[in-house]
Amino acid sequence: MAAARRPEVRLPPLAPYEDAELEADGDYDGLRFSSVDLADQSGRGARFMDCALDGCALDRTELVRARFLDSVLTGVRGVATELAEASLRDVEIVDARLGGVQMHGAVLERVLVRGGKIDYLNLRGAKLTDVVFEGCVLFEPDFADARLVRVEFRDCVLRRADFSNVTMDSVDLRPAAELDIARGVERLAGAVISPVQLMELAPAFAAQIGVRVEP
Repeated sequence: MAAARRPEVRLPPLAPYEDAELEADGDYDGLRFSSVDLADQSGRGARFMDCALDGCALDRTELVRARFLDSVLTGVRGVATELAEASLRDVEIVDARLGGVQMHGAVLERVLVRGGKIDYLNLRGAKLTDVVFEGCVLFEPDFADARLVRVEFRDCVLRRADFSNVTMDSVDLRPAAELDIARGVERLAGAVISPVQLMELAPAFAAQIGVRVEP
């Protein structure tokens, strides 16, 4: 099985971000956002290239169709962040604390999500290619109707995951620290699981084909 290609982000010297608020369709290049409160701001359609977001608040921040390129987001936090149809390429997200993130229809390519906890991540209809979730907790992530190609879950806790109507190709679930699938277990074609995970998922597989398991 082909392994996911990780991002190799090498940020240049960065200038501090000093503007008061984000702008729709704004162009942000080579900037460091250090503990900036971006709550309730709108950067719809904005482009972030060679940027670092450190400890920023993203509560209800509107970043619909925004583009993040060769950037690192560290310790970002917030609820209801809007990233629908956003594009992330060569991006690292480290120790995030997020809830209710809307990323339906987003495109992720060479993205590493390492550490932290994300609750109710909405990736419905998204396209993930070369994405690694590592050492993080995903509570009720929604991958329904998404396409996953070369995606790895390493030491990652997946709780109540929704894989309804998902399409998978070279998805590695074996290294997951915890694998709890609420819906879509029948859509795991194209994924690799471990023998232990197979035993744990056996009741769900049996239910899908109408087999009753009784002592």
